Amino acid sequence: MTHVFDTDDLSSCIACGFCLPSCPTYRLTGDEASSPRGRIALMRAVEDGQIDLFDPAVLEQGSFCLGCRACEPVCPAGVPYGSLLEDLRDAQWRGRRRPLRIRPLLAFAVRPWLVRLAGRLRRHAGFTASGAAGSGTGTTLMLGCFERVLFPGVSRAAARTLPDVAVPSDQGCCGALHAHNGERELGERMARRLAERPGRIVSTAGGCSAHLAAVVGRDRVLDYSEALLQAGPLPAPVLVHGRPARIGLQDSCHLRNGLGVSEPPRRVVRALGEYVEVPGAADCCGAAGSYSLLRPHDSEQVLAPKMAELVRLELDFLVVVNPGCQRQLITAVRRAGLRTRVLHLAELVELAQKGSS
Repeated sequence: MTHVFDTDDLSSCIACGFCLPSCPTYRLTGDEASSPRGRIALMRAVEDGQIDLFDPAVLEQGSFCLGCRACEPVCPAGVPYGSLLEDLRDAQWRGRRRPLRIRPLLAFAVRPWLVRLAGRLRRHAGFTASGAAGSGTGTTLMLGCFERVLFPGVSRAAARTLPDVAVPSDQGCCGALHAHNGERELGERMARRLAERPGRIVSTAGGCSAHLAAVVGRDRVLDYSEALLQAGPLPAPVLVHGRPARIGLQDSCHLRNGLGVSEPPRRVVRALGEYVEVPGAADCCGAAGSYSLLRPHDSEQVLAPKMAELVRLELDFLVVVNPGCQRQLITAVRRAGLRTRVLHLAELVELAQKGSS
């Protein structure tokens, strides 16, 4: 019998059901199979040979799950559900079975030269020309591969607001996208390759932070908000029409649930204006890495309650800490015609430093 799952991880689930209320897909459907407990039951059936790995129900749940890991912090047994999901996708999404829509993304990210070229085309070269170690702090800024293409201003803002970090020119992708989409071993190799340079790594992408920490150690990885708080005083609040800006925050699922980082970005935002806790800020926005590409309708359903709250709150800024969330929310906010600006935390910090909105 071919084993798909880590049996210790699989057996750690006690089927208590604490995970059900935290699961976005279970809240959508009310279907037990669409909860972490239900999916683990399917995984056990696969491992025991009761059903096939490619049974339609197993395939559907391997795809339908957002991978947000909201079940992990509430689990009394400490089930590493995210790792089990990676086991499942590693087995299901191999070769010709890999979803067509994500193949170009994976092919792009695995080629460092192509990632760097994309960064140059988006005008990153102005601050990535040197591989030197900044002022000698031994801390480097990781340039997210898709962030370079979609939101190059985020890395520039992070570099300007953390002036003592190095920005090496020869870095590639951390492998998070691969690890979450059926190529975990490759994703881990990419993370180790990125971490060959000594010292700590600052990331502006929550998913990358969690993946890197899992592979190379939490002591090596800092979220941008943590690095900023360690760097010293924060700038004065951003003013809008003479008043402190109303600012909300959308958590990164992997940053919050995988790395346990939720308070540092809030501390930064509270210093930059009138902080407004968005109801459901800890809930997934539906971007979930490649999920919004693979299952756009389900992604929109997951996002809908959050958008209803954003319409009601009338924020000046909605801050994000992950590029996937940024893309998802910018698109949704524009479609809704809201005046709210969606910015990465680094962009808002730079705005505050400039003293204008």
